[in-house]
Amino acid sequence: MAYHLRPDKPFTAEFVAVAEQQLSKAVRYLADKPDGEHTAIHDARKRFKRVRALYRLIQPDAKEFRSRENKRIGDMARSLSAVRDATALVETVDYLAGQSTLPEEQAALAFARDALSKRRDEIAESQEDLPARMATAVIICHEAIDALHGLSLDDKPEKTAHRLAKVWKKQRLQALAAIKECEGNAHAEAFHELRKSGQTYWMHLALLRDIWPSAMRAKQAEAKSLVDLLGHEHDLSVLSGLVNESPDLFGDSDTLARLLAAIIARQQALRKEALPIAQSVFSDSAATESKLVALLWKHAAS
Repeated sequence: MAYHLRPDKPFTAEFVAVAEQQLSKAVRYLADKPDGEHTAIHDARKRFKRVRALYRLIQPDAKEFRSRENKRIGDMARSLSAVRDATALVETVDYLAGQSTLPEEQAALAFARDALSKRRDEIAESQEDLPARMATAVIICHEAIDALHGLSLDDKPEKTAHRLAKVWKKQRLQALAAIKECEGNAHAEAFHELRKSGQTYWMHLALLRDIWPSAMRAKQAEAKSLVDLLGHEHDLSVLSGLVNESPDLFGDSDTLARLLAAIIARQQALRKEALPIAQSVFSDSAATESKLVALLWKHAAS
């Protein structure tokens, strides 16, 4: 089953089927490790994000379920994150190197890459219990699947439409607040919140694409563009935080200065590029769009 909800089917059954499919895929990645442990973890964590976005859609009528299961999956994902997060920093330096044309900056980035690769390998070697944690995550995924089968929602189209509209409006208002914060005070946390809003919006568009396929696909492509830009911006914020916390990792003062200059310059460029896209992605009124989602759902469900 694809990552979308069919409006002409009972909502609860569709919801459970989509969540179970994503969790089952995560189980296969973690159990079989077809491309190695770290790729398996990366792929599983992407499925966890999709499940958590799906669970947002039932928040108004299943607060306890959503809170409990969101925490279960979030805690599980974090338990597997150390090596993947360290690998992402290496990839971030590679991204910066691909943007750089200055020899001195390239040399500083090469030094940083070596340091971060060594750090990643040390973290990986220190995690002797990683296979056990992956096995535990498989068990937790099965528990999450079992929990789905106790879920009971009102499947009437009007009730489902009202639920979806309420969630949609809340998420859109959060996105608009994040944009305003980014415009007025461009700090890393504001852009991180905007990225999370964009990710959720992109996944919700995918989940509800059957109610208006052409428009949802167009909106999804634009949202994905925003998420990709802000993903790089967030990775640079994480890298900047590590540089400030552990400057000794990154060589002498000249190397450190060139590295920070490359991070800051690229961050500023990404933020400048992302804001107009965000304003376009979230240009429609939150109230109007949420009402339209409800109307389209009821129409498709009938």
